[in-house]
Amino acid sequence: MSKTLPNMLENTIGKLHEMVDVNSVIGDPITTADGVTIIPISQVSIGFFGGGSDFVSKNVNKQDNPFGGGAGASVKATPVAFLVVKDGNVRMLPVAAPANTTADRIVEMIPDLLDKLGAFLDSRAEKKEE
Repeated sequence: MSKTLPNMLENTIGKLHEMVDVNSVIGDPITTADGVTIIPISQVSIGFFGGGSDFVSKNVNKQDNPFGGGAGASVKATPVAFLVVKDGNVRMLPVAAPANTTADRIVEMIPDLLDKLGAFLDSRAEKKEE
């Protein structure tokens, strides 16, 4: 087999390494003026393919056989969530289609309701201590 196919595959993989790194999955943090830090998170999908063939040379004196082949790759990055850091608290905000049913909306509201309930109970405990 010709050394051309492994070279093509190595070059394609090298290009993938250039295109996709950890910053493709966990993005650079963005800090707002009021001290909130937002970190984007993405899902990265990679497709890779390659193939080739050596052909018999019609020239008897030629040592290398002709080669035909190709290699390629595809990269797709899809945003899936944002990490929001505010006052030492971290919250994950998913990027999803809006809720279609009432039950979906209720499920989405549960984390916020739990946070508000916790804050309410903490404030009542502080008032009792005073």
